[in-house]
Amino acid sequence: MKLGFYPRLAADGIRKNKRMYLPYILTCTGMVMMFYIILYLSVSPALTGLKGGDIMREILSLGSWVITVFAAIFLFYTNSFLMRRRRREFGLYNILGMGKGNIARILVWETVWTAVLSIGLGLFAGITFSKLAELGMVNVMRGEVTFDLTVSHLSVIRTAEVFGIIFVLLLLNSIRQVRFASAVSLLRSENVGEKPPRGNLLLGAAGVLLLAAAYALAVSIKNPLAALLWFFVAVLMVIVGTYLVMISGSVLFCRLLQKKKSYYYKASHFVSVSSMVYRMKRNGAGLASICILATMVLVMISSTTCLYFGAEDAITHQYPREMNVSATFTDERDSSAEPVKPLRDAVEAIAASHGAELQNVCGYSYLSVSGAFLSDGEVETDANRLDSFNVSVLGNITTFCFIPLADYNAMTGEDRVLKDGEALLYAYRTSLVGDTLTFKRGLTLHIAGSADKMAASDSAARDVVPTVFLIVPDLYAAMEKLVEGMSEETEQYLVMRWLLQFDTGLDADGQKTLCKELRAKLREGGDHLIHFDGVTVGAIECRELERDQFFGLYGSFFYIGIILSIVFILAAVLIIYYKQISEGYEDEARFDIMMKVGMTRPEIRKSINSQLLTVFFLPLGFAAAHICFAFPIIEKLLRLFGLNNVSLFALTTALSAAVFALFYALVYKATSNAYYAIVSGAREDR
Repeated sequence: MKLGFYPRLAADGIRKNKRMYLPYILTCTGMVMMFYIILYLSVSPALTGLKGGDIMREILSLGSWVITVFAAIFLFYTNSFLMRRRRREFGLYNILGMGKGNIARILVWETVWTAVLSIGLGLFAGITFSKLAELGMVNVMRGEVTFDLTVSHLSVIRTAEVFGIIFVLLLLNSIRQVRFASAVSLLRSENVGEKPPRGNLLLGAAGVLLLAAAYALAVSIKNPLAALLWFFVAVLMVIVGTYLVMISGSVLFCRLLQKKKSYYYKASHFVSVSSMVYRMKRNGAGLASICILATMVLVMISSTTCLYFGAEDAITHQYPREMNVSATFTDERDSSAEPVKPLRDAVEAIAASHGAELQNVCGYSYLSVSGAFLSDGEVETDANRLDSFNVSVLGNITTFCFIPLADYNAMTGEDRVLKDGEALLYAYRTSLVGDTLTFKRGLTLHIAGSADKMAASDSAARDVVPTVFLIVPDLYAAMEKLVEGMSEETEQYLVMRWLLQFDTGLDADGQKTLCKELRAKLREGGDHLIHFDGVTVGAIECRELERDQFFGLYGSFFYIGIILSIVFILAAVLIIYYKQISEGYEDEARFDIMMKVGMTRPEIRKSINSQLLTVFFLPLGFAAAHICFAFPIIEKLLRLFGLNNVSLFALTTALSAAVFALFYALVYKATSNAYYAIVSGAREDR
């Protein structure tokens, strides 16, 4: 044979099957483009010196791995559609005398053409749009924009390597399928599965139970830490349950439609339902995949959008005042106002030198300890006595913050009085029932009232677990009773601290300058801590400086959410398209027979609409249900990032669902036209 025979034969095969190959190549091109852009952004010089740049690099690096794994799984899935369409052609080659080795050569060249086109076009598009992506990233992170266009040679090489390996694995899988199949089985491959499937009631019931359990779990969790622990369990349950319900339940659904004579024995329903019955078991997996991808897109884009546009609200919530200065008592017995006076005087003097006066001041001493609620108001604070594998216990972990009554009265202007063993209580992100708290083997407190005027500290707002503030008469006395029977390992984490929060009245630049000087003078540039008569300076924070970090972090999530959503949407569109095309080829003979016995083209169109509408919007409906039930648990997870604006999350979720539904309807319109063109005879490739 001539040297160019196999390359020409492979190219001819791609051309004749362009309806199948063109979307595949375009999707591969899109994934290569997005992968290169992510790699390019992760090494972009624009991130150097940008607040939150290091966070963005880490998230982009993680995103590149996500796309790598997803691309491999997804391309194997879509490649099965191509092989199913080509197996009959390869079987014919085999019968005509072409050996399996010759067919393997055709597959090699088809893979080469596909890889060269996909990787080449993807890299070209990635390089072309990389600067636009970089400008968008810098704008999201509120950085300085530059217009220098560069090409990352390392990113080009790595992109070519990753997708080159994926295409090699696809080739080996295709050769395996042809190698171990007979010529007859290859010829009959498109007719495999024509035996009517039987819906498995047991598997369908198992899927319903899994979904019900996942939904119940999502709506019942109240603790953000418990939400974090159970989230991935719920996700796995939803994925498995969706596949079981759609594979088994869809078959049963079609059977029920057949039994309903008033619906089934109509020209627009008869052909569509009978066709769906034969392939629903196989295509149920496709519908489930579309549903899972749609859910992933909606969760990702709604949550990251909410984080980004709610960043200002989260900043204000976590930093209620412009400046925070914290310190640690070197001698816990000095938990009073006197040891911290020199430090406070130093802060006021430095602020005055910048023309600022401490305003809206909040200062108090406190002791924090973590514990788990057991039952009847009992709290275990010794980590060695907790079952670290007991998820229910871990979900009840709470931070207890003890504050002396004198500091509370000074903060709030009240004149509350407490007896020994009494406490005022303020619960943040949790609710308590009962009038007694018992810390095992030590302290017992009777709740004498509520500390309604106690505002959550910034540390509580940033904590991943709920916080309970307890106002006690004597902080050191409470600590002595608390440590009774506690292990030394746990006791070493009990430290007395002092927190000073205040506003300055300065503008943003003035606040940043003041914060930097406080750090320089009170902490000697951050290298050593300065001691003020029994007090060691800890963190010095400024809301304006932290704002840059916030937008760096939330901007990173928002940007990577957009990129991954685009990738998942491309995948969902391709699955939908291949589902329609493959079903069109399978139904072609049936509709041809129906046309010969008098079925008109308008009736074909009506039947197609009936068939597609019956199943096409099932994934969207399931995805909407998943989002509705997942809303409470995702809302708890967002609290871990300091976002408590539930209405904003509800708005972004609703808008995301509406936009996705509109896009889904457009995809339905386009793919239904492709399906109609095949079954009605108006095809381009024959």
